[in-house]
Amino acid sequence: MYLIVLVVNDPYQCNDLLKAWEEAGVPGATVIDSLGLQNALKHPARDNIPLMPNLEALELEEEDRNRTMFSVVQDEKTVNLVREATEQLLGPLQEHESGFMFVVAVSEAFGLWNS
Repeated sequence: MYLIVLVVNDPYQCNDLLKAWEEAGVPGATVIDSLGLQNALKHPARDNIPLMPNLEALELEEEDRNRTMFSVVQDEKTVNLVREATEQLLGPLQEHESGFMFVVAVSEAFGLWNS
Protein backbone atom coordinates (compact mmCIF):
# COMPACT_ATOMS: atom_id res chain seq x y z
CA MET A 1 0.00 0.00 0.00
CA TYR A 2 1.06 3.57 -0.64
CA LEU A 3 0.08 6.99 0.68
CA ILE A 4 -0.07 9.58 -2.09
CA VAL A 5 0.07 13.23 -0.99
CA LEU A 6 -0.36 16.11 -3.42
CA VAL A 7 -0.12 19.78 -2.46
CA VAL A 8 -1.92 21.81 -5.12
CA ASN A 9 -1.13 25.51 -5.46
CA ASP A 10 -4.32 26.27 -7.40
CA PRO A 11 -7.30 25.23 -5.26
CA TYR A 12 -9.65 25.53 -8.23
CA GLN A 13 -8.06 22.47 -9.87
CA CYS A 14 -9.02 20.10 -7.05
CA ASN A 15 -12.32 18.90 -8.54
CA ASP A 16 -10.68 17.99 -11.84
CA LEU A 17 -7.82 16.29 -9.99
CA LEU A 18 -10.22 14.29 -7.82
CA LYS A 19 -12.07 13.07 -10.92
CA ALA A 20 -8.77 12.13 -12.58
CA TRP A 21 -7.59 10.30 -9.46
CA GLU A 22 -10.86 8.38 -9.27
CA GLU A 23 -10.49 7.35 -12.93
CA ALA A 24 -6.92 6.25 -12.13
CA GLY A 25 -8.22 3.86 -9.47
CA VAL A 26 -8.15 5.86 -6.25
CA PRO A 27 -10.89 4.46 -3.97
CA GLY A 28 -11.29 7.70 -2.01
CA ALA A 29 -9.34 10.81 -1.11
CA THR A 30 -9.27 13.55 1.48
CA VAL A 31 -8.74 17.24 0.68
CA ILE A 32 -7.72 19.78 3.29
CA ASP A 33 -6.89 23.49 3.16
CA SER A 34 -3.20 24.09 3.68
CA LEU A 35 -0.82 27.00 3.89
CA GLY A 36 2.80 26.97 2.74
CA LEU A 37 5.70 28.34 4.75
CA GLN A 38 6.08 31.61 2.82
CA ASN A 39 2.38 32.46 3.05
CA ALA A 40 2.27 31.45 6.71
CA LEU A 41 5.12 33.86 7.43
CA LYS A 42 3.43 36.64 5.41
CA HIS A 43 0.08 36.12 7.15
CA PRO A 44 0.56 34.85 10.71
CA ALA A 45 -2.37 33.06 12.35
CA ARG A 46 -4.86 35.42 13.92
CA ASP A 47 -7.05 34.94 16.94
CA ASN A 48 -9.13 38.02 16.15
CA ILE A 49 -10.92 36.82 13.02
CA PRO A 50 -13.96 39.08 12.48
CA LEU A 51 -17.41 37.58 12.75
CA MET A 52 -18.37 39.12 9.39
CA PRO A 53 -15.23 39.38 7.22
CA ASN A 54 -15.48 41.50 4.09
CA LEU A 55 -15.40 39.89 0.64
CA GLU A 56 -12.03 41.41 -0.28
CA ALA A 57 -10.39 39.81 2.75
CA LEU A 58 -11.92 36.43 1.88
CA GLU A 59 -10.70 36.62 -1.73
CA LEU A 60 -7.15 37.51 -0.69
CA GLU A 61 -7.09 34.73 1.86
CA GLU A 62 -8.30 32.17 -0.72
CA GLU A 63 -5.45 33.10 -3.09
CA ASP A 64 -2.85 32.33 -0.43
CA ARG A 65 -4.21 28.90 0.38
CA ASN A 66 -3.25 25.56 -1.12
CA ARG A 67 -5.14 22.30 -1.05
CA THR A 68 -3.53 19.09 0.13
CA MET A 69 -5.02 15.90 -1.29
CA PHE A 70 -4.15 12.46 0.00
CA SER A 71 -5.18 8.86 -0.48
CA VAL A 72 -3.97 5.35 0.26
CA VAL A 73 -3.84 3.04 -2.75
CA GLN A 74 -3.12 -0.67 -3.06
CA ASP A 75 -0.24 -0.83 -5.55
CA GLU A 76 2.49 0.94 -7.52
CA LYS A 77 0.48 0.67 -10.72
CA THR A 78 -2.18 2.95 -9.21
CA VAL A 79 0.52 5.32 -7.93
CA ASN A 80 1.90 5.64 -11.47
CA LEU A 81 -1.58 6.17 -12.94
CA VAL A 82 -2.28 8.89 -10.37
CA ARG A 83 1.02 10.62 -11.12
CA GLU A 84 0.32 10.53 -14.85
CA ALA A 85 -3.23 11.84 -14.38
CA THR A 86 -1.98 14.60 -12.09
CA GLU A 87 0.70 15.71 -14.53
CA GLN A 88 -1.80 15.73 -17.39
CA LEU A 89 -3.72 18.40 -15.50
CA LEU A 90 -0.92 20.31 -13.77
CA GLY A 91 1.97 19.74 -16.16
CA PRO A 92 5.25 18.08 -15.18
CA LEU A 93 5.62 18.63 -11.45
CA GLN A 94 9.41 19.04 -11.76
CA GLU A 95 8.99 21.93 -14.19
CA HIS A 96 6.07 23.91 -12.79
CA GLU A 97 5.23 25.53 -9.51
CA SER A 98 1.76 24.04 -9.60
CA GLY A 99 2.32 21.80 -6.60
CA PHE A 100 4.27 18.81 -5.43
CA MET A 101 3.56 15.16 -4.82
CA PHE A 102 5.17 12.52 -2.68
CA VAL A 103 4.48 8.86 -2.04
CA VAL A 104 5.16 6.89 1.14
CA ALA A 105 4.99 3.13 1.61
CA VAL A 106 2.32 2.14 4.14
CA SER A 107 2.95 -1.01 6.16
CA GLU A 108 -0.53 -1.20 7.69
CA ALA A 109 -3.84 0.61 7.30
CA PHE A 110 -7.09 0.06 9.14
CA GLY A 111 -10.63 0.85 8.10
CA LEU A 112 -9.87 1.42 4.44
CA TRP A 113 -11.11 -1.65 2.63
CA ASN A 114 -13.27 -4.58 3.56
CA SER A 115 -11.16 -7.68 3.97
